[in-house]
Amino acid sequence: MAETSGQERTERATGKRRQEARRRGQVALSREIPSALILMTALGVFHFAGSGIFERCRALVGGFFGNLHTLRLATIAEAGALADALFETVMLLLLPVFLPLLVVGFIGNVVQIGFEAHAEALAPKFSKLNPVAGIKRLVSLRSLVELVKSILKILIVGGIAYAVVSGFLKDFPALVRYDLVALWTFTHRAAFKIIFYVCLALLALAVLDYLYQRWQYEQSLKMTKQEVKDERKQSEGDPKVKARIRSLQRQTAYHRMMAEVPKADVVITNPTHLAVALKFRSEEMPAPQVVAKGAGTIAERIRETAREHDVPIVENKPLAQALFKMAELGDYVPVELYRAVAEVLAYIYRLKGKLGA
Repeated sequence: MAETSGQERTERATGKRRQEARRRGQVALSREIPSALILMTALGVFHFAGSGIFERCRALVGGFFGNLHTLRLATIAEAGALADALFETVMLLLLPVFLPLLVVGFIGNVVQIGFEAHAEALAPKFSKLNPVAGIKRLVSLRSLVELVKSILKILIVGGIAYAVVSGFLKDFPALVRYDLVALWTFTHRAAFKIIFYVCLALLALAVLDYLYQRWQYEQSLKMTKQEVKDERKQSEGDPKVKARIRSLQRQTAYHRMMAEVPKADVVITNPTHLAVALKFRSEEMPAPQVVAKGAGTIAERIRETAREHDVPIVENKPLAQALFKMAELGDYVPVELYRAVAEVLAYIYRLKGKLGA
């Protein structure tokens, strides 16, 4: 960390950095979006089902007080039965209201960040009980933004309520002559208008807050160039170590290849820069196979090994160049080179006296 403390965080966060942040519970989440959706859902529920809920509440309260003289609460069992009945009735009354609010609140969060649970994010953090850290959070930029949002919401709600109520001022003197039903209708209409415009304003504020939370989240995850390099080293491996591994792999492949040269039937050269060793076993192979190839010092080493083990060396510049370009180590000779290779092998067999075998 000392190496990166003086560097600016200018690089976008990597996928690994984002996954680690999400595992810690650090996500771009706007609390305003679920709040606005819950408020709008509550408005819709009470607007379309409010009269039915009101009638059921009136029937419940009226029925309870109208039948007080018939209630028997002489024993604990009778009191418990009455409490259970009231609880069941109230729950059935409130469930159509609270269930949509619960679903909308859940959706408002899941839409933003998806659904994923991590034990690390759910684990209690006793560091949050540190009073010094708490004071730092109170005077942070995030706290200032939250304060501005709260003031803005109060001003918006108050301004909309004032504007709507001002439009109804001319109707206030006549309210004294309204009966209870007419007064309820007037209050319902005014309250619905106020809450509807408040919902629209809070929804717009929620969208702006979400954009701000996304921006702040991206800023908090930014990395220094050194952090990006360190993470790349951790995920892909140290370049020096990888180079060393590749070097060892090349050495192993080289030694394995050189071990095949003594088993070859012929080494074709051009004559000094290239060398290709071929092996052919008619009972095992469909065509001659390239068991070793190389240029420069490797070609020289192939020739030396061939001489040490009495493997014939044939100088054929066009064939050596064609084999070197067209066939990789372990490949069979290409079809277009069958004739030229067959002539070389026939020549070698004649030298060894194998032609009549």
